[in-house]
Amino acid sequence: MTARLPSAALDAALALDRVSRAWDEDILQQLTDYIRIPAKSPGFAPDWRELGHIETVVRNAAQWVEAQKVAGLTLEIVRLPGRTPVLFFEVAATQPQLAQTVLMYGHLDKQPEFEGWRADLGPWTPKYEDGKLYGRGGADDGYAVYASIAAVQELKRQGVAHPRIVGLVETCEESGSADLLPYIDALRERLGDVGLVICLDSGAGNYDQLWLTTSLRGMASGTLKVEILTEGVHSGDSSGLVPSSFRIMRQVLDRLEDSATGRLLPASFHCEVPADRLAQAKATAAILGEEVYKRFPWAHHDCGGSTVFALPTTTDPVQALLRRTWEPTLSVTGAEGFPALKDAGNVLRPYTAFKLSLRLPPLVDAVASAQELKALLEDNAPYQARVTFAPDHAASGWNAPAIDPWFAQALDAASQAHFGAPCGYIGQGGTIPLMNMLSQGFPSAQMMVCGVLGPKSNAHGPNEFLHVPYAKRLTAAVAQVIAAMPV
Repeated sequence: MTARLPSAALDAALALDRVSRAWDEDILQQLTDYIRIPAKSPGFAPDWRELGHIETVVRNAAQWVEAQKVAGLTLEIVRLPGRTPVLFFEVAATQPQLAQTVLMYGHLDKQPEFEGWRADLGPWTPKYEDGKLYGRGGADDGYAVYASIAAVQELKRQGVAHPRIVGLVETCEESGSADLLPYIDALRERLGDVGLVICLDSGAGNYDQLWLTTSLRGMASGTLKVEILTEGVHSGDSSGLVPSSFRIMRQVLDRLEDSATGRLLPASFHCEVPADRLAQAKATAAILGEEVYKRFPWAHHDCGGSTVFALPTTTDPVQALLRRTWEPTLSVTGAEGFPALKDAGNVLRPYTAFKLSLRLPPLVDAVASAQELKALLEDNAPYQARVTFAPDHAASGWNAPAIDPWFAQALDAASQAHFGAPCGYIGQGGTIPLMNMLSQGFPSAQMMVCGVLGPKSNAHGPNEFLHVPYAKRLTAAVAQVIAAMPV
């Protein structure tokens, strides 16, 4: 590959102006309509076919892409039996000798509603306020397909040389991308020789510069159930003799986690932080400072006041970054076997079930960890209770490959042009299963993993928002990086 940097051919100011107008005049409305559709991922909506919401958002996106009439673009909704659909588009290279491919990725499925939305907001009732578009899925990750096409369209408008570009937009990401690998296999030849991956499904340390994600945690999840009785019994008659299923649950979880510190006990769930990632964490901590942890919606200690807040596990910015990106953690994300508070009577419950979410460091094998977790939790149950762990998902994390000089230069140039600051580098605690698949399939490809999920954007939770000014600049930055790809 003969290196050249054609980025100068792209007028950055013009690109941002036209991309911003596209957002204001069209994309914002498309995303407003998208938010209204409860296209929950199959893991949360097993009847997704009957509901038809996944089909609707895919068709709407496809119709919009086709309406843009991007020169040389072809589009197809690809369907495999028993799988959620994917949107696949292709744009030919401007010159036949440009052999490598840019792969653009996003997803259209959503997390469920969750509780705690502001009184005037809701997951399916979009609201645009102060540059933020509120509602489920706009930031995670409905905007990706629209931003990708807008970036490509700007390359076409300015007549900038570009390699072949393909897009893969799935509808199962929030369920662990369970359907994605069969599509990758089916489309492998059509993907081509991928030299650059652009994944618009990640986060940002702030809204003041471009951020490149350098690592992602893995994930293993499942349901832990403790059964001690076949039916509920009078708590006064039985407690003290019949052990509480909740207390047994606590004992079992103590095998996994030090509850005083949150540290996971199995050594195999940990890994050493690579020296380059440690150096990047220190540099990022110097940029973000206390905002690393202040970005979260902490509860007030002083009875709803505003002076004393709940505390994070550490206030050291470097450690804060590492704990949310390179350390394993346990979260309980759901529970079963409990009556609602208003219905809670004097009954000793027969069972307690928790949905466990285990986030794993980027270099730890998630499948092996899930099996180790099952053995650890089920073995030698207290009181010979029936303890079962049913794994339902395992996806290993990802550590980005070394960055080529052209890519580092392009990222900095794009960040300076559109934000007036250099590109930042940050690990993320979330999981994007596709990245490991692509790194294994295309080991020499550069990975532009970035996104709009900055401070307080709150993907998966209440009051999720898309920071529209940032999305505009990110869209223009993507166009500039593609223009800079060596050919």
